[in-house]
Amino acid sequence: MKIKNSELERIAVKPEQYPESDLPEIALAGRSNVGKSSFINSVLNRVNLARTSGKPGKTRTLNFYNVNGEFRFVDLPGYGYAKVSKTSREEWAGIIDTYLQKRENLVEIFQIIDMRHPPTALDKQMYEYITHMGFTGYVIATKADKISRGKYDKHLSIIKKDLGIKDRNLIIPYSSEKKTNRETVLETIGNIIEE
Repeated sequence: MKIKNSELERIAVKPEQYPESDLPEIALAGRSNVGKSSFINSVLNRVNLARTSGKPGKTRTLNFYNVNGEFRFVDLPGYGYAKVSKTSREEWAGIIDTYLQKRENLVEIFQIIDMRHPPTALDKQMYEYITHMGFTGYVIATKADKISRGKYDKHLSIIKKDLGIKDRNLIIPYSSEKKTNRETVLETIGNIIEE
């Protein structure tokens, strides 16, 4: 798949604000500060399409990115950010849950995990939720450039074991800076939307 154009199409909180359900959507789920915005910018070859922030917990909405007029990336609010109130966290959980349960054109969910650290309890919960809902269980292991190639296996094995991933090929090590495995991600997206 070649990325010809991409734009932030809609920012939404509730279903009536979502764009038309005319394109397949791939949701991106991950903890706050795991690098979802950097991943979007890197894969789509844009610099500031998705706003990156040094402050975790910045995305509090569903951000719909239209890519080539062929599919959308949907950036979900980051989960597990401790410095916000319990009410805010519950609100975000509600926004995520409503979208994941009700959106008919949602075809896949990519879970974004920081490759350098073992998955947290919330990561495990999210992965269970994703697979329980019948999605494949793709994991994008970001910040791969911060680890030497020789240690990839060790880190990927921890993610596989902790999340209970059956097929190692579902974990894609990724570097937003170096665009490591960008082609693999684009090929995976191409296959998903063709199905």
